[in-house]
Amino acid sequence: MRFSTLGEWLSWQETLHPQAIDLGLERVRRVYRALNPAQDRPFTITVGGTNGKGSCVAALDTILRRAGYRVGAYTSPHILRYNERICIDGTPVDDAAICASFERIEAVRGDTTLSFFEFGTLAAMDIFRRAELDVQILEVGLGGRLDAVNIVDADAALVASIGIDHEEWLGLTREAIGLEKAGIFRPARPCILGDPDAPATVLRHAEAIGADLLMQGRDFSFRRENDGWTWYGRGETHAALPEPCLRGDHQYFNMAAVLQVIEAIRPRLPVPEAAVRAGLASVHLPGRFQIQEGEPTVLLDVAHNPHAVRVLAEFLRQFKRGRPVHAVFAMMRDKDIRGVVECIRDLVDDWYLAPLQLPRAATPEILLPVFSALGISQVQQGFADAAEVFARVRRNAENDSIILVFGSFFLVAEYLARIEPIPPKFEETYG
Repeated sequence: MRFSTLGEWLSWQETLHPQAIDLGLERVRRVYRALNPAQDRPFTITVGGTNGKGSCVAALDTILRRAGYRVGAYTSPHILRYNERICIDGTPVDDAAICASFERIEAVRGDTTLSFFEFGTLAAMDIFRRAELDVQILEVGLGGRLDAVNIVDADAALVASIGIDHEEWLGLTREAIGLEKAGIFRPARPCILGDPDAPATVLRHAEAIGADLLMQGRDFSFRRENDGWTWYGRGETHAALPEPCLRGDHQYFNMAAVLQVIEAIRPRLPVPEAAVRAGLASVHLPGRFQIQEGEPTVLLDVAHNPHAVRVLAEFLRQFKRGRPVHAVFAMMRDKDIRGVVECIRDLVDDWYLAPLQLPRAATPEILLPVFSALGISQVQQGFADAAEVFARVRRNAENDSIILVFGSFFLVAEYLARIEPIPPKFEETYG
């Protein structure tokens, strides 16, 4: 075996490809065919979108497992441990399984270079194929059309939402970005669109390839009620559903799209009503509107683009109930920092800039001019590390206040790591 530990494998993979992102399917497809010549796989649901992917994957996984199916879920990035990316029946696979898969990939790779994400995607597909699953759920890492998960023709595809992010790779407009995300659609197969205001490019692409497009607000919808909510589809209804366990009004749109997927795949994977209800009531996703009650209350969210932060601000506006909000904030330098701060500035009383030891992280020299240009003066910085920030804000925060930790997966992971020790993290392109 080339390496004896998962950490060694991951460190080496970070150096294997000269680019952290190299969109395109030719290289990874070549290795996949060598790894799996028969091209066999479980029933596949691919989930893309700017935001909401993680929530949709978690809900699909939970509902299908409640229905008695063996389910594999591949997501990225992780919060605490790399193993979180590859789960079978809700449990991360162990280091040995991942290392064995990496070894198999390395044995057939030849001189083909693979990115960190591509290596992990191939490992997930390899592990799921060998586990004799009923269904695998694959989360798109970036875009859709040229993302590594798209080497598999999805039996059903879901695009949760379309917003502006990763412009340097996907385009500057929702129209361009939407077309990239619609690349996971396949002819004659159910393609669910969770965004009720999707760009026309998505609809035109679905029509051009002959996809069975099911669109929120047109083919399915929901209505909130005093004792729950009701979902409406093409002749089907789920009435008096429990409120989504995941917080935020936006989750009704996500869960409505998930239920449309469940209805669309029913001929292959029938799901009883009891499993739908139990899944909605029990789904959990760390780092998304995650609340730690106490004095003060801590609110964690991985939102890192304006679309996601607008949703966070809507939730915070209802949740704060007049309490002061102290924001612990960090972002990657290639994100829309100004756009993010503008979305939530009116809800935050003061800011603490947390340093992250990552080359892509925005430094105070990058962040401070943004706050200055927006007329925000209540900003504290100059901390040695994130732990010092967390300690300072706790000392300063009133018991009845809210500490909001947001802006990056890596920042939320730093906070959660103080509760549960974790192995070294590995940088990626999403945070």
